[in-house]
Order: sequence, then structure tokens, then C-alpha cells
Amino acid sequence: MSSAPFVRSFAMRSPGIRSSAGVLAMLVTSIAYAEKPAPLPQLSATSDQASVVGVSSGGYMAAQLAVAWPERFSGVGVLAAGPWGCAQGALSLALNQCMTTRRGLPSLDDLDARRERYASQEQVGSQEDLSLLRAFVWHGAEDEVVVPELGSLLAEQWQAWLGSPNQLRAVSSDATGHGWPVRLPREAAIDPQSLGGCRQGGGSHVLACNEDVASEMLGWLYPERQPAASEGELVAFDQSEFAVKGLANTGYVFIPEVCEAGGCPVTVALHGCQMSADAIGDTFIRHSGLNHWAEEYGQLVLYPQAKSSMANPQGCWDWWGFAESTWQLSPLHDTREGTQVRALMAMLDRLQSALVQQEVLERQE
Repeated sequence: MSSAPFVRSFAMRSPGIRSSAGVLAMLVTSIAYAEKPAPLPQLSATSDQASVVGVSSGGYMAAQLAVAWPERFSGVGVLAAGPWGCAQGALSLALNQCMTTRRGLPSLDDLDARRERYASQEQVGSQEDLSLLRAFVWHGAEDEVVVPELGSLLAEQWQAWLGSPNQLRAVSSDATGHGWPVRLPREAAIDPQSLGGCRQGGGSHVLACNEDVASEMLGWLYPERQPAASEGELVAFDQSEFAVKGLANTGYVFIPEVCEAGGCPVTVALHGCQMSADAIGDTFIRHSGLNHWAEEYGQLVLYPQAKSSMANPQGCWDWWGFAESTWQLSPLHDTREGTQVRALMAMLDRLQSALVQQEVLERQE
């Protein structure tokens, strides 16, 4: 699937920069798969309340972003993944110690020494900034892809980093397999076959569990948010300008009308392996529950997209180092220097950038 017609793309009515108040008014329906979406827009998002959430490989990547740039986020949510840094740049560890535990559980002491080494070289954020985050950790008790013990170890890791136990919520969901559980509204237009079984997982890894993990997670990460309800649009954008190894050409962003004028926080939402739009269509980006919460509270949701390749056949995010240079003995995928980390932060920068109104006026004269 390329630029699919289930979303809309940005189009410019006239050359030059447009004002943020007119963002949604300038959406037009895609009429062909080959249509190239417009660039990711500048939406003047607030810079002090961003969060990053993800599932499976996206959960590992969410933790990598939060540890690399804790000063840029207020919260992190990780579903169905293990401890930060677990793979240590080795696919063998990723498979045998960070999904299964055939080689035993990873050592949190070793991983923290890795983080401290990075911090001493300013390749990740400071312990002080890390301690200020709120964290949400979820794992299915029947997960057979990333074993539940790794989720417990992740919660233990974050508990040691945070300033207070009250900043962490850890949830183990009984009778739930690997994936992202959802509670769909009755009017949701989705084929039930698009969802995975709650206990078995599989399928799209969007699990029919009658569990609204998106609302539970964002409610925890934003405990003082007041409702600011408005309808929203799911918009395709040209992701190729952020091109690095492993990224698809098209990404998506959900924009509530209340966010047109700026000032909304951003949630970066990272799909898991085999969960990109190329793999499962709009099942995750439209039905995860994140957009419903975003409409109710006024939140931008960024859905970057990974792609499959020979080095990454399941379209995972890079949590073991495949996107780095082949000559690197110790790939920096889990630092500020990681190629995918840099690309994702550049997308966040764009959403948080303000339009220069004077330039708008000058171009109109």
C-alpha cells in the first residue's frame, strides 16, 4: 500500500506558507494511490508535554527516544516490550534474550552501565531529566512473542530511573497475548477479521480484548488534562524527506480541529513489527484508540511508519542496530546518534515548529 485513499493528504491552495488556522481547511481527499502526500506540516505544537508510546518493536523504540531525549518528553508508554538497551546492538541477543529468554534474562545492572556510559558522552539524556518522566508499562500475561518476564523487568528498570514510584504505572493483562488491546465503539467500521485474538495475538496484533489501553495509558501520562473535544482528521504526509534506512515513504498524523491554532501536545505512536500501514492498512492508525482520546482532549498523534526490507523483513523499528552502518561494532541505534532516532525527532521538531506569520503576510503582498 502506498498513499492509500483511507486518509487525506495536505494540499497547498497557493504557493508559500499557510497559516495554522487554515490547516484542516486545506485538506483534500486523495483520489489515487500514486498521489504523493504533502510535507509534514508545522502545527505550533507545545514543546513541553510530548509523549512517545509504542508496542513491541515500537515499544523498544519508544523507550530509546525517551532515554535519548528525556528533556523533550513528559511521558513514555511501552507495550509488549522488554528493557531499554536489551539487544545491545546484537540480533542474537534481541532474539534470545529480549523476546525469548533462552540465554537468560538481561542484566539491568549491565544495561544501566550502558546508559551511564552513553550519558557520560552526551549520547543520551541526563539521569535528572529521565527521573522527571511519567511512564506506563503494559504487558499481556499470555504473550508468547516477548515473554512477560521481560515486561516485568522493564517496569523494574523504569522504577529505578524515576524520581518517585508514583510516576510509574505497570499493568499485566490476564489472558492477553502479544499486541495492542482495543475496545472498539459499536459504530466502528472495521472487519472483525482485521483484529487479532485477545489471548492468541497474531493477525494485525491489534487485539480484540475489550480493553481500552490507549485511554488508560494517555490518562496516566496526562493526569491533569481537561477535555477539549473536537473532531479530527487522519492525514498522510510525505515521510521520504526524513528518509533513513528502514522508514517508509508515507507517514500519518491525526489532527483535531482544536489543534489548528497550535498549542496542542504531541504523542508519537510507534507501531510494532508487521503493524505498519503497508502490512495491515489503517487498522492500527485508525483503531488503536489513540485518536478517540486525542479528539476528546486535544492531542496531535504522529504515526511514523517503518517498512520491511531484506535486513528487516517484518517492518520493525530498529531496536537492535540494523539501520546503522555495517562497519560499526557497537551501533548507536539507541542513542541520539541513531539514524531512526534522529529521523523521528526531526518529525517531532516539525510538528512543534511555529509558522512565521510575517512570512505569510509578505508572500501574500
